[in-house]
Amino acid sequence: MEQTNPIETSPVEKPPRRWRWGINRWWILLFIVLTIIGTSFFAPVMPHIQVAPEPLLEKPLVTLPVIGAIPLTNTLVAMLIVDVILIALAYSVYRNSKKGSLVPSGISGFFEMLVDMLYNLTENTAGRWAKKIFPWFATILILVLFTNLVKLIPGFESIGILHHAEEGHPIQQVFGNVYTVTDGTAAPGEGYVVTPFLRGTSTDLNFTVALALISVIMTQVIGVRAQGPRYFSKFLNFTTMFKKPFLGFMDFIVGILELISEFAKILSFSFRLFGVMFSGVVLVAIVSQMVPVFVPSLIYFFELFMGVIQAFVFGMLTMVFMAQATQGHGDEEHQ
Repeated sequence: MEQTNPIETSPVEKPPRRWRWGINRWWILLFIVLTIIGTSFFAPVMPHIQVAPEPLLEKPLVTLPVIGAIPLTNTLVAMLIVDVILIALAYSVYRNSKKGSLVPSGISGFFEMLVDMLYNLTENTAGRWAKKIFPWFATILILVLFTNLVKLIPGFESIGILHHAEEGHPIQQVFGNVYTVTDGTAAPGEGYVVTPFLRGTSTDLNFTVALALISVIMTQVIGVRAQGPRYFSKFLNFTTMFKKPFLGFMDFIVGILELISEFAKILSFSFRLFGVMFSGVVLVAIVSQMVPVFVPSLIYFFELFMGVIQAFVFGMLTMVFMAQATQGHGDEEHQ
C-alpha cells in the first residue's frame, strides 16, 4: 500500500495590523476642536509674570510686631487648599482603616502602598533611625508633590481679579461681571492685568526657603540625637590638631567646608525647586501665546513629570542628608 502524504496546508495570511486609536481619539479630536474654537474667539494673551506672589487684598491679612504686615497672597491661598486636600485624604484613609478590612482598596490602598514604599526606602538607607527620619521625608515629599500637581488644574493660574496697570491689555465682557483680557496693548493707565486667585505654592520663594530651613535644621537635630555633642566635631575638628599638625589643620579646613556646605544646602534646596517650577509657569505662558493649539498640552505633561521628579528629589535629599547625619565621621566613628 502506498502511503499518502499528509495534506499540506498553506499558512493563513493574517490581515495587516492597523493602529487603532480606540475611543480616546474622539476625546482628542473634541479637545482640539474646542481649543481651535476657543482661541478663535478669545486669542491667548501673554499673562503678567512676576517673581513675587501677588496679594489679593489691598490691606494686609495680619500685622505682627516684629515680622510686619503679612498679605493674603495667591500662593498662600493655594497652600491652604493643598492643606485641606491632604487633611481630607488623611481622614478618608483613617476612616477606611477603621472598617477592619484586611485588603485596603481605593484611596486607602494607594496611600498604604505609597507609605510602605517610602518607609522601606528610608529603612534601607537609614537603618534603625528610619522611624525618626521617615516622618520628615514622607511629609516633605507628599506636600511638595501635591503642591506641584494641584497647580496643573485648568484655570489655576489664569482666573483672578482684574487690576489697572500702566502697561496692560484691553478687556472684553464675557457675561455679567466676568471679563477677559484681549490681545493688544491698551493706552497708558487704561489697561488691565489679571491677578490670579491661585498660584502654585512652589513658585513662591518663601515656601521653598521655609522647606529648606526645616530640612537643614532637622538634619542637625537628628544628627545631635544620634551622636550627641560629638556631632559638631565634623564642623570644628581639633582632635588631631596637636598630634598631627598638618593633618589636623587639613581636618580643620574640611570641617569649615562642611559648615559652609550646610548653609549652601539651604540655597540649593530653595532655588532648585523654585527655579524649576517657576520656569514651568513661564514656559506654559509663552507656548500658549505662541502656539495655542494642542502644543500646550504637551508642556503640561512635561510639567507633570517635573513636578513629580522635583518632589522626589527634595524628599530623597532630605532623607539622605538625615541618614548621613546619624553616622560618625572619620576616625571618631564607633559602633
